[in-house]
Amino acid sequence: MNSSRKFGTAPVFITAISTILGAILFLRFGFAVGMLGFWGVVLIILLGHTVTVPTALALSEIATNKRVEGGGEYFIISRSFGLNIGATIGITLYLSQAISVAFYVIAFTEAFQFFFEFVKDSLGFVLPRQFISIPAMLFLSVLILKKGANLGIKALYFVAAILALSLVLFFTGTTPHAGESAFNLTNVEFRNVEQFFVVFAIIFPAFTGMTAGVGLSGELKNPQKSIPLGTIAATIAGLVIYFLVSYKLAHSAAPHELLEDQLIMARIATWGMVFIPLGLAASTISSALGSVMVAPRTLQAIAGDMSFPLARINRFLSQGRAKDNEPVNASLVTCIIAFIFVAIGDVNAVAQIISMFFMVTYGSICLISFLNHFGSSPSYRPSFKSRWFLSLIGFIAAVWIMFSISMVYTLLAFILIALLYIYVNTYHKNRKNLASIFTNAFLQINRNLQVYFQKKRISGAESEWRPSAICISADSFKRDNALNLLRWISYKYGFGTYLHRIEGYYSRITFEQSKSELARLIKNEGTDGNVYIDTIISPSNTSSIAQAIQIPGIAGMENNMIIFDYDKEEPAELDDIIDNVKLVKSGNFDVCILASSRKRVNYANGIHVWIKSIDEDNANLMILLSFIILGHPDWKNSNISIFDICKEDEVKQVRKRIIDLVESGRLPITTRNIKFIIQKEGVHSKSIINEYSADAGLTIIGFREESMKKNAREIFEGYNETGNTLFINSCSKKIIE
Repeated sequence: MNSSRKFGTAPVFITAISTILGAILFLRFGFAVGMLGFWGVVLIILLGHTVTVPTALALSEIATNKRVEGGGEYFIISRSFGLNIGATIGITLYLSQAISVAFYVIAFTEAFQFFFEFVKDSLGFVLPRQFISIPAMLFLSVLILKKGANLGIKALYFVAAILALSLVLFFTGTTPHAGESAFNLTNVEFRNVEQFFVVFAIIFPAFTGMTAGVGLSGELKNPQKSIPLGTIAATIAGLVIYFLVSYKLAHSAAPHELLEDQLIMARIATWGMVFIPLGLAASTISSALGSVMVAPRTLQAIAGDMSFPLARINRFLSQGRAKDNEPVNASLVTCIIAFIFVAIGDVNAVAQIISMFFMVTYGSICLISFLNHFGSSPSYRPSFKSRWFLSLIGFIAAVWIMFSISMVYTLLAFILIALLYIYVNTYHKNRKNLASIFTNAFLQINRNLQVYFQKKRISGAESEWRPSAICISADSFKRDNALNLLRWISYKYGFGTYLHRIEGYYSRITFEQSKSELARLIKNEGTDGNVYIDTIISPSNTSSIAQAIQIPGIAGMENNMIIFDYDKEEPAELDDIIDNVKLVKSGNFDVCILASSRKRVNYANGIHVWIKSIDEDNANLMILLSFIILGHPDWKNSNISIFDICKEDEVKQVRKRIIDLVESGRLPITTRNIKFIIQKEGVHSKSIINEYSADAGLTIIGFREESMKKNAREIFEGYNETGNTLFINSCSKKIIE
C-alpha cells in the first residue's frame, strides 16, 4: 500500500459537501426564490440534479470497477476515451478548477460586507474587494504549498463545522413575516417563468461541487469504497439541504425582501448577523480549499501522462514532494492562476464558461458509464452498478442544459475544446487511437445490427439493390487495380471485402505471415478507404473461393458479387478464373472479372459502358455499377458514356428502346450520354471498343454465361488497346426504379 494514500471516505464527503454548500447557497438562493418562487427553485434543483445524480452514480460505478489513480475525473475520462481526448477535457477541467479557487475567494469577501460598509460610512471611500481577497488568497496559497492536502483536510473539518452550525441556526431562526405568512406548498406560485434559465445559470454553479472529492483519488486508501460513498452521500445531502433552505427562505421572507438583500439568510437565522457571514466565509473558504487541493492533482496527473508539448514542463508539473508526493509545483501554478483572477476582482464573465467545462466533464462521465453498459470489456465488473438510462439521461441533460444556459458560451466552450484537441494531436500523433470503450461499443452495435438484419432477412431487396462484393487476390503487392475497384464501389453505396490469399495450409508459419501481410495491406490502404481487408489461407484458388462465398457480409446483408482480377499482359490466372465462374454462379453471385492494365487510369476520360441488345440482363447492372463508381472522389468531374453496338437496320429500333428507358426514368442518364455505333460488315465489335475506349478510365463490358461453354478465353482477350476493362455477368436483371 502506498504510504501517501492516507485518506478515507470522510474527506471525500467533506470536500464535496463543503463545495456544494458554497457561496451560491448563501448569496443567490434568496434571489432565486424571490424571482421564481419555491416551486421554480425546486424545478431548478431537480433539473440540476438530472446531471449531478447520474454523474455521481456513474462515478461510483467506474470507481468500483478499477482503482482510480491521481487526477480523479481526468483519470476516468482519459482512461476511457483515450489520452488525447482525456488531455483536452482535463486541461479545460483543470482551468475551471483553478479559476474556481479565485471565484470562491472573491465570494469569500462578501462575508465582510459589514466591514466594507463601515469603511465607506466612516472614511468616505469604497474599499476594493482585493483588500480582503488578495491576503486570503495569499494565506490559502501558503497553507497548501507548505502543508499540503493533509492540513487542508483538517481545515475543511473546521470550516465544515462552522458551516453546519450556521445552517442549523438558519433553520431555527424565525421572522415576523414567518409568523404572519399563510405560506404552504399548495398556494405557492411559480413566478417569472420566462426568467427560468437566467436564474438557472446563476444557481447552477452550486451543483458543480459534487465531484470535488473525486480529485483526492490519489490520496485515498480505498477509492473504490470512498468515492461512491462520499460522492453519493454528499449529493443526496446537498439535495435535501437545497430543498430545506428554499422552503425556509420562501416561508420566512417576502419576495421583494428576497430580491433586495443577498444576505437575507442573516436576517432569518438565530444570531444571523454573526453566524451567517461566518457560514458564508466557511462555505466559500472550504470551497476554495477543496478546489485548490483538487486542481493541482488534476494538473499533476495530466503532466504525468506527458500530455504537454515539452518534456521539461511535464517533469516539472508531475513532480511531487519526496515524502508524500504532494504536487507542490502544480499547486504553485494553480495559485498563480488563481491570484491573477483574484487581482482582476470579477470572474462573473468567466463563471458561465467554468460551468460549461464542468458540464462537459459531467456529460463525459455519464457517457462513459452509458457506453460501458453496452460496450465494456469482460473485465468491467463494478461492484456498484448504475442504470444505463440514468447515465444517458445525465449525458443528454448536460448537453441540453449547456445550450439552455447560453448558446454563445456553449459554442465557445466547444470551439475551445476542439482547438485544444487539434493542438494536442499535433504533438501527440502517436496517441490518436480511440480508446477501447468506443471499439467495444461499436462492436456491440454492429453485432446487434447483424443479428437484426439476419432475422428480418434484409439481404438486399431487389428494389434497393446495392453491391456487396468480395475480391480474392494473391497478387495484392504486385497490383492494386482490384483493390481500387473495391474502393470505388464501397465509397458510398456499396460494401467491399478484400481477401488477400496466402497459398498454403493453415499453420503457425502461414498464420504469422497472414498477420504481417494484413498489417502491411491496411497500412498501404490508409484511413480513407471503406474496404474491409483480411487474409485467407488456402492451398488453391478454388478452395479459397468456396470458403469466401460462404462468409457473411460485413454490412448485415449477404454478399452478392465476386470480383476476380488478372494481369492483361500476363493472363496466367485467367484460366483458373474461368474454371471457377461456374462455382460462383451456383451461389447466384454477380461476377466481375477485371482485366487489370498497367496503363495509368485517366479519370478525366470517364467510364465507357458497352451494351448489346442481346445482353439486357447485364446492361442494368453495368449502368448501376458505373454510377456507383462515379460517386468516388477519384472520378470527380468524370462522366459516363454508354455505347450500343448494333447493325444498321437495327438502329431505329435500338434507339427507340433506349430512349424509352431514359424517358421513363429507368435509366438514370440523358440521351447525350448514349452513342449508337453501327457495326459494319466484317468489323469485329472488339475493334470498335478498342478504337473508342482506348483512353477511357474504365471500360465495362458484359458477358453471358452461355457463351463461356465453347472458347471462354476468347471472350476476354483482344482488348489490347483499352485500359482497365471490367467484364460483368449479372445473375439476374437489376431493377432501375
